[in-house]
Amino acid sequence: MLVDLIVPCYNESAVLKMFYDEAKRVADGIDNYDFNFIFVNDGSTDGTLDIMKELAEKDSRVKYISFSRNFGKESAMYAGLKNSTGDYTAILDADLQHPPALIPQMLEAMEEGYDCCATNRATRDGDPFLRTFFTRRFYSFINRISEVSMPDGAGDFRMMSRKMTDAVVALSEVQRFSKGIFSWVGFNTKWLSFNDVERAAGETKWSFWGLLKYAIAGITAFSTFPLKVAIYLGSIISASSFIYLIYIVIKTLVHGRDFPGYASIITILLFLGGCIMLCCGIMGEYIAKIYIEVKNRPVYIIAETNVDKPQNDYGR
Repeated sequence: MLVDLIVPCYNESAVLKMFYDEAKRVADGIDNYDFNFIFVNDGSTDGTLDIMKELAEKDSRVKYISFSRNFGKESAMYAGLKNSTGDYTAILDADLQHPPALIPQMLEAMEEGYDCCATNRATRDGDPFLRTFFTRRFYSFINRISEVSMPDGAGDFRMMSRKMTDAVVALSEVQRFSKGIFSWVGFNTKWLSFNDVERAAGETKWSFWGLLKYAIAGITAFSTFPLKVAIYLGSIISASSFIYLIYIVIKTLVHGRDFPGYASIITILLFLGGCIMLCCGIMGEYIAKIYIEVKNRPVYIIAETNVDKPQNDYGR
C-alpha cells in the first residue's frame, strides 16, 4: 500500500528539515506501507525550494512541486492531491503542528473501512484569545447556515482513500475552501482529537485579516444565507416604511399638517443608504465569485518539479 504525504510549504526553510526527519522516522517505523513525501512550494521567497531539492537528492521518495508564484495554501493542497498516486493521501502542515506521530492511528482507521480519518484540535492553547473566540464563532455560524457540517477545530490534517481523493480533486473551483469541500463530498469519516502543538520553528503565515477573508470565502462558498439576509432586510425595511406611512397619514388626519424634523429625515436616509450598500456588497461578493470562476483560470501553475508526468492545471 502506498501512502502519499502532501505538505504545502510557504517560507518553511526554518522547519522543513525537522518535519522531514520526524515524518521519515514515523514512516520508517510502519511495516507493510510505502511512503512518498510530496512537498508543494507555494512561491516561497526563502530557501524552502532548495531544501526540497536537497531532500529529493538524498531520498527518492521525496517529490517536490514548485509554483510559479504564491497561489495560496488551498491551491498547494489541491496540487498535491492532483499529483498524488497513492492508495491513501494525507495532508500535513510543515510546521509540525500536525503531528506525524498520528499517522499510524490514521492508517488503523483506514484499515477499519473508513474513507477518511480527519483530525480536530481538542485545545487552542497556542492561539490568542480573540482568534480562538472568533474561530469558534465562525464554526458555530457556518454550521447553522451551511448545507455541510464542519466540526469545531476541524483542520486540513487528514488521511483519505483514493476514491475520496479523486472526488475532492474533481471539484476544481478556483476559490477553494477545502474544509467545506471535504465535508461536501461526504464519505465515512473517523475523527481523531489531538492537543494543540506549537510551531517547531518560524512564524505563522496567517494574520487576523487573512483568516477573516478565508472565513468570508468559506461562508459564501457553502451558503446562500447572506443573500437571504439581503432579502429579509429589504422586506423588513419595506414593511417598516409602509407602517410608518400609515402612522404619518393617521397623525396628519388627527392633528393636522405636520412638519417632520431635519434630523429624523437624515437619519432615515443614512440608514436606508447603509442597508442598500450592505445588500449591494453581499450580492457583489457572490458576483465576484462568478466572475472569477467563469474565467476558468488554472488553480496553480507549476514552475518546476521532479514528479513524473506532473498534473498541471491547464485546461481544467
